[in-house]
Amino acid sequence: MRDIPAALAAHLEAGATTLCHCWSLTRRDGLALGFTDHDRPLAFDGLTFSAASGLEAAEVTGELGFAIGGGEVSGAFAATGLNEADLAAGLYDDARLRVWLVNWADPAQRLLLDEGFVGEVRRGETVFTAEIRSLAKAFDEERGRLYLRGCDAELGDRRCGVALTPLAASVAQTDGRLQITALGLADLADGHFTAGRLLFTDGHNAGFACEVKRHGREGANATLELWQPPASPILPGDGFQLTPGCDKSFATCRAKFGNGANFRGFPHMPNRDFIIAGVRPGDGVLDGGSLFR
Repeated sequence: MRDIPAALAAHLEAGATTLCHCWSLTRRDGLALGFTDHDRPLAFDGLTFSAASGLEAAEVTGELGFAIGGGEVSGAFAATGLNEADLAAGLYDDARLRVWLVNWADPAQRLLLDEGFVGEVRRGETVFTAEIRSLAKAFDEERGRLYLRGCDAELGDRRCGVALTPLAASVAQTDGRLQITALGLADLADGHFTAGRLLFTDGHNAGFACEVKRHGREGANATLELWQPPASPILPGDGFQLTPGCDKSFATCRAKFGNGANFRGFPHMPNRDFIIAGVRPGDGVLDGGSLFR
């Protein structure tokens, strides 16, 4: 049961109220922003809640158990501190969000309505809609290790051990969004950078990074397709760096990177078909020993 502060409860019972909503948004880098649907700024807890945001909240839903509830917040890119480039770059992914009901005549009278995380963000030309996911989202995240045939390490991290050296290249041709043709990478096999990481090093998209969907070759040129378009159009001459991709299989780890000794999966774990297949004549000696020696 929610406890409403006595002063706010008395205000609610008075009949005529002076209420508004306030949102605080804290990014993973620590930057905190405040917004309100009131017509003038409000301040409390050391944060100023801007009124020039045009934010509007939809109804919040919740369910019993561990289901992930939440709602939505919509607004214009004119909101102080919010712009399409930052949203497209993922700076607000998984940001912490708090929603208050506030008496704007006396901000000390307030009630924390909800707390959660920013989920999917849908962007238009001038507006955005951000999904709010409840704290139950934490129960839907993988914790610790799982027994899987594939590797659960990230290529190049401490557990993987592969030393990655990014390759520098520049855009020769592009459709401005997802397709890139680059020079100087044709000596690498098709698919070498598939599932790899592309980081723009200059131009309007400097600092933007995304995963490579597909890597191929056309004569002396390399063709790259991205999973996500950057905020600004890609232009010929834009520089970028590429790191190779890994499909998390033992064969790729051993053949492509020579790193089989550090493979962090369980490649010999029987799959479902093997378990339900049963024993057939000619399967060999089934004495409980290893099938791979």
